[in-house]
Amino acid sequence: MKITTLKLSSLATAITLVSVLSACSNNDSKTDATASKTTEVSSEDKIVYVNSDSLLTKYEYFKDIRSRMESKGKTAESDLAAKQQAFQREVQQYQQQQNTLPADQRAATEQRLGRKQQELQAYQQNAGAALQNEQAKEQEALYNKVADYLKGYAKSKGYKMVLTYSKGNSAILFADESLDVTNAVITGLNEAYTKDKK
Repeated sequence: MKITTLKLSSLATAITLVSVLSACSNNDSKTDATASKTTEVSSEDKIVYVNSDSLLTKYEYFKDIRSRMESKGKTAESDLAAKQQAFQREVQQYQQQQNTLPADQRAATEQRLGRKQQELQAYQQNAGAALQNEQAKEQEALYNKVADYLKGYAKSKGYKMVLTYSKGNSAILFADESLDVTNAVITGLNEAYTKDKK
């Protein structure tokens, strides 16, 4: 069974923050000194953007989610593989003995193995569905964290809209780099996440 891990493209969609509208008359133009890239967006620029590719690769919360989900996926795969191997051993053992067994015992064993195979298939489907449900919850939590942070960030800076940009999957074909607030947002998100973890 192949259990999928979180995909960057689905999370990029999950954090598509096409509009974070905040009516704010506060034209605070202080720069974010903690950003590794010194980008100053003037208070006259009311629309800025965040590169979601960079956000997903540098946001520690996303890295933790991805690591957790990969670990759970590997655990589920190894558990299923062990169950499948045990079932295969039973089938092989039966195949070796079937010619020496009476007809009624052969029929009973085949029915039991048939039920086990159905149980194994149901287990596989349930494990996959449980992992997908957990991924969906994690994606929603990620979206909410980013959206909540960006609402506050936009309001404090006086921005009217924060767009997301993703290479190859974006409605933005060109944007001046002076409107890119990705580094400042990543720094703020990581600082907030570090505080939440304590």
